[in-house]
Amino acid sequence: MEFIADFHIHSKYSRATSSDMVIPQIAEAAELKGIKLIGTSDFTHPVWLNSLRQELLPVDEGIFRYGKTYFILTTEVSNIYSKGGRLRRIHNLIFASSFEDVDKINQFLGKFGSLSSDGRPIISLDTKVMLERIKEIAPDAFIVPSHIWTPWFSLFGSNSGFDSIEECFDELTSEIFALETGLSSDPKMNWTCSKLDRYSLISNSDAHSPSRIGREANVFNCKLSYYEIKEVLKTKDKNRFLFTIEFFPEEGKYHYDGHRNCNVCLSPQEALANDNLCPVCGKKLTIGVAHRVLLLSDRPEGFVPESAIPYKSLIPLEEIIAEAMNVGRDTNAVKNQYLKLVNALSGEFNVLLNAPISEIVTHSDERIAYAIAQMRKGEVFCKPGYDGVFGKISVFSQETTTPPMELPTDKESQMRLF
Repeated sequence: MEFIADFHIHSKYSRATSSDMVIPQIAEAAELKGIKLIGTSDFTHPVWLNSLRQELLPVDEGIFRYGKTYFILTTEVSNIYSKGGRLRRIHNLIFASSFEDVDKINQFLGKFGSLSSDGRPIISLDTKVMLERIKEIAPDAFIVPSHIWTPWFSLFGSNSGFDSIEECFDELTSEIFALETGLSSDPKMNWTCSKLDRYSLISNSDAHSPSRIGREANVFNCKLSYYEIKEVLKTKDKNRFLFTIEFFPEEGKYHYDGHRNCNVCLSPQEALANDNLCPVCGKKLTIGVAHRVLLLSDRPEGFVPESAIPYKSLIPLEEIIAEAMNVGRDTNAVKNQYLKLVNALSGEFNVLLNAPISEIVTHSDERIAYAIAQMRKGEVFCKPGYDGVFGKISVFSQETTTPPMELPTDKESQMRLF
């Protein structure tokens, strides 16, 4: 079966997360968007884990259900430790096939950090040692390094990461078979690094509120099974892992280099020309994802590996509606139009990816339909994010106040960037 999966979100027990991030509202948001499978998140937190046990019904092969939405057991941990003479801060996703394995993993991790303090706990343990021990106590579990390019907390992060996967995992590198690219990078950027070719590149929302679920996701055509999904990722099977759904990476809050306090945003080339220093205050810039990818890449931009899983870049529907209506994203006008569209056209992803433009016009207006058509073609305007400031992706330029007299045909609107 074909389905959309978002493996990485957070519960209300994680810091800076909405109180609405509870199972019923997570499931409701997933259904509105057209997401079939969601990571539970935060299974290390004892109160949240108790909620998962009570509210989720076991289905089969490591999959659980609430209403029409299916769940897979996942959590994110923050490993902070010293290695190679440097302090490392690495975020990792852990997947587990059963509550029994979750209990074993939690009992182990609880020796190295407080699991009740945060849904994404700080674990004072080398990532490699954690992987080694988890494989011993829960052989079906696996680890995926989170948002691998983020400056502060990631595998390749400019401030506390490594220059290679081998530096982090040593002889256990072969146990890693998937990597999460994060909001500030897309597969095309990662394809410039040949050392990543063997890994499945997954994309997830890292959502802290229901409306952000699915802003990045994965599309599979396989059995809804923990073990089959693991096998698909392990083998990088293009027949069963169809594509990822991506942010335009410029919208990510660490895409470019910058200094938020001085409102300075620089491309990698501009930062290098200024010795990676802020031109306003002279302090060190936060080196962003695009810069870090450039430093570790060994291929030109535009190279596509033979084994590459395709991707499709989207703008969240609420952002499109807000721009087309020239109002704020969180207004009632946007919410009402969003619900009208997704209820009429079988979910947000169907609206963004597949619904005929003529039908979108019927249930909204020409500006919204035009914006979706332009996004499908990749014809957008980008203001890159930097140093914790989200970027802005626009469909209408300042000069484009109304759509063309003739909207693109439905066939033309299906053109997408890969």
